[in-house]
Amino acid sequence: MEASSPIGIFDSGIGGLTVARAVKNLMPNEQLIYFGDTAHLPYGDKSTASIQAYSVKIADVLLRARCKAILIACNSASTAAFELVKAYVASRAKVFDVIEPVVDYVSVHHGGKKVGLIGTKQTVNSGVYRQKIEALNKRVQFSSLATPLLAPMIEEGFHNNQISQVIVENYLEDEELRGVEALILGCTHYPLIKAQIDSFYDGSVEVIDSSEMVAQATFTALNSLGLLNTGEKRKDRFLVSDYTPSFENTTKLFFGKEVSLEKYPLWE
Repeated sequence: MEASSPIGIFDSGIGGLTVARAVKNLMPNEQLIYFGDTAHLPYGDKSTASIQAYSVKIADVLLRARCKAILIACNSASTAAFELVKAYVASRAKVFDVIEPVVDYVSVHHGGKKVGLIGTKQTVNSGVYRQKIEALNKRVQFSSLATPLLAPMIEEGFHNNQISQVIVENYLEDEELRGVEALILGCTHYPLIKAQIDSFYDGSVEVIDSSEMVAQATFTALNSLGLLNTGEKRKDRFLVSDYTPSFENTTKLFFGKEVSLEKYPLWE
């Protein structure tokens, strides 16, 4: 691992670009190599074995690109493959997922409080956040709500308008989330509607953005190891396992600016 080496980020599609954006905002000098497994999205309806196979294959691509850190910017892959990817990568790179940094943050800041989570059906039904937060023994009251309309709504560009306002409010008014003091955004699409969620709660609830948490955890780890890039800034790369013009159009939504996608077939 060298300080000049890139940071690798992967997701089942392009929603993980919110993580890439958070990393870029915090560490503008770092080169990013993003891999969106668009040929196999969504991971939410794939078997654990399939997700593990895809994840290890992508980790291998990122290791061959000499990445010093690999961020799993996908809740499904974080649940199914984090431990396997860590074992596969071993000491060749630091590995982060989108769940552990959030759980660590809850442990420090929200012991004894009621914490809610919104996410896809797959993330909520997996129970992974509940298990990890309850294992903290910090007396956290945990509740979660599947919000399946939010990700497709965001991908179709229906966010920060009246349509999204109605859908967001309907979900947040659900009995399951009543009285929460913090709300975890359990999907990498959701940072795009964070402002609307903040507005709904009018500052009374802390909205926990996993993309910011992962970026901060990566910064802290690389800084402690002396691996932050202080030299020449290289061009970011954005790889996808399948290409359509709609993917490229949507990247601007998640990353905040247009990027050029490179097709990189996983199975050759």
